[in-house]
Amino acid sequence: MTVTVKNNTTDLVVPSSIRRRAGLKVGDQVEFKVSGGIINIIPKLPSADDEYTPAQRRVIDAQLDEAAKGPYYGPFETADAAIKFLHREIRKRKSSKAKTTK
Repeated sequence: MTVTVKNNTTDLVVPSSIRRRAGLKVGDQVEFKVSGGIINIIPKLPSADDEYTPAQRRVIDAQLDEAAKGPYYGPFETADAAIKFLHREIRKRKSSKAKTTK
């Protein structure tokens, strides 16, 4: 599609069919990059900080801090050592579960 720049006083108008194909909506911000006579219009994506309210961000950060505390097991020297550990944990949990249900 070809459009003509009509004068210097109006802003550049992007035809609705192009905006629709590019996924641009009213209020979206775009960045213009010029290189050798070629203009690239790049949608400016919101940063992750803008995605959540401050209260939501505090909850997420608290959950991430809690997850960072563990529980951690290992490091294991070999895969076999990790497998042995997992089998022991399964046996422990099964036996403790059986005791609590009686």
